[in-house]
Amino acid sequence: MAGYRIGADENGLGARLGPLVVTAVLARVDDGGERLMKRRLPAKIRRDLGDSKKLISHKDYALGEAWARALVREPKLTPSELLAELTLETGAELRAPCPGHVESQCWSHAGETFCADDELLERVRGHRDALRARGVDVLRVKSSVMCTQRLNTQRENGHNRFVSDLHAMERLVLSLRRHAGADVTAICGKVGGMGEYSKFFGPLSGWLHAIIEQGRARSAYRFPGLGELHFVRDADARDPLVMLASLVGKYVRELMMARVGRFYDADAVGDPAARPSGYSDPVTARFVASTMLLRKKRHVPDTCFERARDWDVRS
Repeated sequence: MAGYRIGADENGLGARLGPLVVTAVLARVDDGGERLMKRRLPAKIRRDLGDSKKLISHKDYALGEAWARALVREPKLTPSELLAELTLETGAELRAPCPGHVESQCWSHAGETFCADDELLERVRGHRDALRARGVDVLRVKSSVMCTQRLNTQRENGHNRFVSDLHAMERLVLSLRRHAGADVTAICGKVGGMGEYSKFFGPLSGWLHAIIEQGRARSAYRFPGLGELHFVRDADARDPLVMLASLVGKYVRELMMARVGRFYDADAVGDPAARPSGYSDPVTARFVASTMLLRKKRHVPDTCFERARDWDVRS
């Protein structure tokens, strides 16, 4: 009997620059698909579907792009069109926090091209079809994008990055539940050090729910009229749908980080080794220091460029 499953994960939670991207994948799964989800994937598929941290990097994210292109409802001609199809928020909603003179830092798509070659794209489409044939039919993929300015504003309002991550997961699950038209089982990557999620819920805070379990490895909740949410440690290395979400989310984040780099140094971004990842590494540190004068000249608010220091959540 077919049911609906969601896999969700974040990219960029611990970054210094760039957006926090939370992605969720919805699939219709039959009995054969349930068995497949509990076993190790076939070797041919594992080549391109696994822990995103091991398969792609900020220097080479073509695989994430290939999965994003393979999972959308119809082919897209440009990265900008693909991003618009993937994001949960509308373009106007995403640009709302942007000062007009800084908007192109994150939203200029001049010069963007796809990087996945035809062979990789066809191989990944073959994996998609193989998953469908085995009972896992991916229906929809969506990413929620929270820019640096939005994260800093939410922090000022008392919501740290972990809470922002959780609330984005909730929004995505609610959206995909509406699309499915039936209850779902959602597997989400663990959020920070959280063990008890109920008191941090945002979009789901008014929903009646029962606690299934709460612990370091897994916290799970049942919501009447929605289904179940499971927050699972290392889900991106175990659950195929979470793996897919992480790969697509990695692509979305790297696409936007490339835009940030290009806004300040069009020449350097052509070299992947010079492209900042946005994390706390030497290349990013040099990028922050080298752009200081240019940012001041262009009147770029610090809150649009770099995240304020955050605090942890442990409970």
